[in-house]
Amino acid sequence: MTLVIDCHGHYTTAPEPHNAWREAQKAAFKAGSAPPPYPAVSDDAIRESIEQNQLRLIRERGADMTLFSPRASAMAHHVGDEAVSVAWSRACNDLIGRVVGLYPETFVGVCMLPQSPAADLAASVAELERCVTELGFVGCNLNPDPGGGHFRHPPLTDRYWYPIYEKMCDLDVPAMIHVSGSCNPGLHATGAYYIAADTIAFMQLIEGDLFRDFPTLRFIIPHGGGAVPYHWGRYRGLADMLKKPDLAKHLMNNVFFDTCVYHQPGIDLLADVIDTKNILFGSEMVGAVRGIDPTTGRYFDDTKRYIDALPIGDAERHAIFEGNVRRVFPRLDALLKGRGL
Repeated sequence: MTLVIDCHGHYTTAPEPHNAWREAQKAAFKAGSAPPPYPAVSDDAIRESIEQNQLRLIRERGADMTLFSPRASAMAHHVGDEAVSVAWSRACNDLIGRVVGLYPETFVGVCMLPQSPAADLAASVAELERCVTELGFVGCNLNPDPGGGHFRHPPLTDRYWYPIYEKMCDLDVPAMIHVSGSCNPGLHATGAYYIAADTIAFMQLIEGDLFRDFPTLRFIIPHGGGAVPYHWGRYRGLADMLKKPDLAKHLMNNVFFDTCVYHQPGIDLLADVIDTKNILFGSEMVGAVRGIDPTTGRYFDDTKRYIDALPIGDAERHAIFEGNVRRVFPRLDALLKGRGL
């Protein structure tokens, strides 16, 4: 039996009181006043938001489980200051924890971090530890550009990031490299900024030697790896020009791509270019593209059917749907083994 585990899900349908509090928090910061207390959000409100959306689609599309994190575009690390980011991160992560508590067979928590651009990573380290050790989360989302579209932070290989890497290795959890909303008018968030950031992150990793210092560090680059698989020859050539080892040794024991690619030719390319061991099933639903593809009559983000249609063997399909994600997320693997799976 193969479980179908979606490594990339977001709570894009959070209850309205949660969203309204965020607006009040931002307004209070702008006015220089204290935000109101976080509102009561009932279990019934959470159930309503989940059962008619993510849970329904998971069942309809044939998945079993989703690694679930706060809405990426709403992380908005560039809004407010560190205190605002910490409060918002805790509220979002606690809400994910409640979803997991209500539907433990279907959802597993992944946290956002309070990466306020002007702050160091101490608060992010603390929130990661809280979410893993207290809430039972199995990974985190790491924003390589907390400023929201201007790429002013140092590359992911810089020592600035080392405190969070050390904690990730200590806890044995991976990070999905995921930017948030764009405040750059030249970068559409999901169509330009996300894909550009995925591609930029991979090139930053090529230029450095991060995994020499952190051999057990693991990253998932979402959205099929951005432009990387399509330009795989370029990146292999650049690595050679930079006197780096072959990418198979330099990065691909530590870097993985998901299948949030919304058409069959794109998935075919991903599976043809990238080794199966580096591909994790993901849909990002309900997420960036929610409509129906007029050429197929199916939802763009119903990515499982693309994997089903790949001309690969059962062992490779099992790896994409289950085996790889359990290897990349050891705490998920331990959780499933504890359930006899």
